[in-house]
Parts: sequence; structure tokens; C-alpha cells
Amino acid sequence: MEPSSVVVSAEPRRRLHPLSPLLHSAKSLVVIVAALSWSTLSRVGLGRFSLLVLVLLMGAAALSVISWFNTGYHVVGRELRIHEGLLWRRTRAIPLERLQAVEVVRPLLAQLTGLAELRLEVVGGGKAEAPLAYVSVADAVALRDRLLQLAGRAPVPAEAAARAPEGVEPGTVPVVAPPVAAVPQRPLHAVSNRDLIVSQLLTPQALFLPFGLAFVVAQFLYEASYGFIAIASTLTAMAGVILQPARRVLEDWNFRLARDAAALRARHGLLETRAQTVPLDRVQAVTAVWPLLWRVRGWLRLRLDVAGYSGGPEQEGRNRPDRLLPVGDLSTARAVVLEVLPGVDLAALPFGAPPRRARWKHPLARAVLGAGLTPEVFAVRSGLLARQVSVVPYARIQSVRVVQGPIQRRLRLATVHADTAGSPGAAAVDRDLAEAWELAAELTARARAARLAR
Repeated sequence: MEPSSVVVSAEPRRRLHPLSPLLHSAKSLVVIVAALSWSTLSRVGLGRFSLLVLVLLMGAAALSVISWFNTGYHVVGRELRIHEGLLWRRTRAIPLERLQAVEVVRPLLAQLTGLAELRLEVVGGGKAEAPLAYVSVADAVALRDRLLQLAGRAPVPAEAAARAPEGVEPGTVPVVAPPVAAVPQRPLHAVSNRDLIVSQLLTPQALFLPFGLAFVVAQFLYEASYGFIAIASTLTAMAGVILQPARRVLEDWNFRLARDAAALRARHGLLETRAQTVPLDRVQAVTAVWPLLWRVRGWLRLRLDVAGYSGGPEQEGRNRPDRLLPVGDLSTARAVVLEVLPGVDLAALPFGAPPRRARWKHPLARAVLGAGLTPEVFAVRSGLLARQVSVVPYARIQSVRVVQGPIQRRLRLATVHADTAGSPGAAAVDRDLAEAWELAAELTARARAARLAR
């Protein structure tokens, strides 16, 4: 008896929005002008410079139109397929089982034209996959919801063959696109823009800015002669200092957090709005950070570690979909953490300190270090100036390591690492050696039991 065949729905390919070449050309204009530089303008004159920019821009626009004609996407079964290329055709097939998160991004030009860009984060991706730029906002939202439904949908049962529609041979299961229903969302928290601005003023960069301005003013008032390069270098350095706080304000503006039955949904951004969807079962850890200057207001921020996100911790704040709470008080943070990790109270985590001999390694920070176990998570605390607490659910622990450095061997200390998929995990620093091995064994047992219970 031959096995039942599966017919994959032949969904027609869809093109990007017709205005996509225009937006790509507008982005190319900035690159072209920057590449030609002011030295080219001074050599050839304004007229020839403008003509050169126009020729290059027309070439970029022609390439954008050709690319648009040869780019298409459609969903086939449980894959998103993207076709592109003129001379060298390329087809990318993205299995939806690897889907980690979906973003609907709207840069400033896209907002002005009513368009959006869809970005996917997948397991093991070095960068965001399938950046569909650009589609209408309605198409982006519908495709996002459909991909999330397909990523979590169970396979079609064999009994469906008996209900095969007319025209399909018996024993054949058609894979059809499921209807995309509106997903009910429950708002969790909205960050005040005023608190967001004040939080970024309470940063070392913002506090040192007046001193930089005073230095520049002193250069003008008291120096008999000063060089343009020196002044320009100082102003450039100051701009670099305030870039991070300004970027955080722009990216986290109007931050709104909600959730549905299976995912977190965050919306934020001023010049570039982003709508991020993170399935809850992809969350590997939650980290709370209390910056030194924020403690005056009792504020902290929460960050997610999610499997499969491109980039590392050094990219925090650079368009990574890891935001959980940009700024808030402890009561708000406790409520948000309870939504992500049920049963975990951020204010009631037990932390045991390292032994007294660890003060030789941490004379000031020993009292801050801590680690503990709850029925749900492994929690660690660290940081002297910027206090940090990381919690890792046992089911997300991939491996457990006990590490000893040369100084730790002399002091009979060890560090226990609980590794997770695609994130740093958590580390209990400088525990007593016997305690470290007991903790590692307990973590291994709890992680195995939690995975079996899922």
C-alpha cells in the first residue's frame, strides 16, 4: 500500500509594494552623497557634482526596479520562500519551526508612505532573515500573524484525508493557508516618555556633557588662537558621548508592552517604529539591571535573552528585540516578570553570598554577589555600580559548567555556569568548591526534570 501523499498549496508569489524601489533609491541617495564627499564637490563644482549624483541615483533606481521585478515571496506548507536575483536566481526557504521572533519595522520614510518592513529572527541566524522591504502595513501584520500561527500549528492529521475537498485524490492531504484571526492582546505596561527622558539624563554621558560644553566655551573665550580641527574634534567627541542616550530615547519612545496567549508584543520607536513579537516559549532568561544613578528614583530596566537572536550582548540597545521594560519601578518590574515567568517574584529571590575568603577577589563587591534556587528558576546577582539580577528557568538550561581559575584554585573557589541557547545564561561566581559541585549537580537534575515535564 503506497503512503499517502501530501499536496502543498501552490500559493502564488507576491511582490513587494510598488513603492519599494522609490524608498530604496531614497536610501541610496544618502549613501551616494556620503561616498562622493565634500572634496569631490570642491573639485568638480556644484553643477557637475549634482549631475554626477543624479546619474548615480538613476542607476541605483534602475537596479531597485529590476530587483523589485525579480523579488517575490510566498508561504509553501510550513516554509516562507523568498525568490530574488536576475542573473543568479536565489531561493531562500525559511522553516517556520526555527522562527524565534517577528518584527514589523517602519523607518521614517516607510511611515511617510504607509509601508513597513518585516524581519524574522530564526535559530542560528547571523542576522535578521527575510527582510521583506517594503510591504503595506496591513500585509506585514497579516503575514506576521500567519507565520506565527504556522510556526506553532500542529501537523494536519491523517484523518483529514477523509475530508479532502472535491478534486483532490483520496489519501492526499492539502496544506492550505489557515485563516488569520485577530489575536486578542492584553496590555501589560506603557512607559512614560517623561520617565524615559529623565532616565537617560541620569547617565554618566549626560552628566559629563556640561563639562564638555564648558571646555568648548573656554576654548573660544580664553584661547588667543584655536584650530578648527581641534574644535571640530571636541564637538564630534561630545556628539559621540550623547549618541547612546539619544538613541535609547528615540528607540524606546512610546514603549508599549502587551501579551497574548503565547507571545509578548512590544511597540516602540519615534523616527523608526517597531512592533516586535516574541513567543514566550523562546525566552531563555530575564535580566534586571539597576544603574547606579537610577537607584535614586528606584528605577530599573528589564531585558530578555531569547534563543536565536543575531548578535551578542554587546549589541544591546542596537535594534535587538530584547526589550522587556526600558525603565520602571520595582512593582512594575515584578508584575512584568510574573507575566513572562509565572511564579517568579523578582523581589523575593533567595541569594546566598560567596564564602568570606572570596573577599580576596572581590574586596568591595563580595556582599553584592549571590546565587540561589527557587522552584522555577536559577537566580544570580552581581554588579557593584550597576546591580544586575539574572533568572534562568530550569527548562532552558542547556549545559552546566564548573570553572576554576588559578586564583580560585588557591582559594578553593569555583564558578558555576548555567548555559542557555544563544544567550550568556547565568553564572554563580566564586562559590565554595564543594558547594559549586553540589549546585552543578542540582541544576543538572532540575533542568532534566523540567525538560521531561514540558
